[in-house]
Amino acid sequence: MGYRRFTDRDGVTWEVRDASRAEWELVPVSTGRGRAVRVRAPSYESDPFEVSTEELQRLLEAAGSGRDGPTRRNPFGD
Repeated sequence: MGYRRFTDRDGVTWEVRDASRAEWELVPVSTGRGRAVRVRAPSYESDPFEVSTEELQRLLEAAGSGRDGPTRRNPFGD
């Protein structure tokens, strides 16, 4: 089974894996950095191959790219 791939606006290639009908996992494949990001699948489409690249980029940006560090400050000061 193949996975849908797309390139974000920064040139990083991501792979879309359907974790469930309601959730997709976006995994960076072109770099060794970054972490997988889980996004809510669009309600109008359950197949990642039917979604445009622009829509996938918007889903990734809305969830945070996964390449950034934590968004909250560490309460322990580390």
